[in-house]
Amino acid sequence: MDLRSVDELENALRDVDYLPDRGLATALFLATALEKPVLLEGEAGVGKTEAAKALSRARGARLIRLQCYEGLDVAHAVYEWNYTRQLLHIRAAQEGTVSEQELFGPDFLIRRPLLEAIDADDSVVLLVDEIDRADEEFEAFLLEVLSDFQITIPELGTIRARRRPVVVLTSNRTRELHDALKRRCLFHWIDHPSLEREVEIVKLKVPGVGERLALEAAAFVQELRASDLEKPPGVAETIDWAQALTVLGRESIDEEVVQTTLGSLLKVREDVEALREGRLAGLVAEALAVASP
Repeated sequence: MDLRSVDELENALRDVDYLPDRGLATALFLATALEKPVLLEGEAGVGKTEAAKALSRARGARLIRLQCYEGLDVAHAVYEWNYTRQLLHIRAAQEGTVSEQELFGPDFLIRRPLLEAIDADDSVVLLVDEIDRADEEFEAFLLEVLSDFQITIPELGTIRARRRPVVVLTSNRTRELHDALKRRCLFHWIDHPSLEREVEIVKLKVPGVGERLALEAAAFVQELRASDLEKPPGVAETIDWAQALTVLGRESIDEEVVQTTLGSLLKVREDVEALREGRLAGLVAEALAVASP
């Protein structure tokens, strides 16, 4: 689907239940219009990965995801040869001859996300998720791929993109990315949403949640983020918590229900213990005060 303006893209993202701010919608639109990768950075849980997924749905494009991790290499990111199938083919043809060209043809190639995206004929959104977790060597290789949108396979030659994919990279900033990669990309920092926007997100993502509960839950999470926590909750945790409270039949929050459901919000033992040592009641009271008309 061709989205010819920022407004059209923003509306299309809302139609697939993603609420971007104007800056994010603009960055995603420019990434598609200029055929440039876009790097989305921000704290964990603010919606970076979901932005790429929503973009693919809004454009009616296929999503191809490369999840990065330490030790990621070409065999897992680009391609590798199906050695088992090659061996079986050799055994099946023992009485005849098997040429190298036959063994290293497309039928024996295992296509990983980067090659799949570069060689696609249809519209594709390539999500390179958590690029900061990959090694610097892979980051340098990715820079080369994004510069030319082509991949060379020695046995087959160079495969060039007939239709450039829309490329979205995400980073939680566990390490600093190289300047060369940043210069290749558009950039947008995704921050935690305002209270009003977070309430809107909760109501959109949690069917059946009450207006009061959505406001109180979002207000409490905002108070948590302002606290000195090792791992503050993201928007994803707000949604999870609102879902849990709705399943429990709650229409409002209090200290007791917050204490029993903290596992939906906080995933670090020290953070949970810190709140249970006298800070919880104050945070709940502050959230209820913010949510009061």
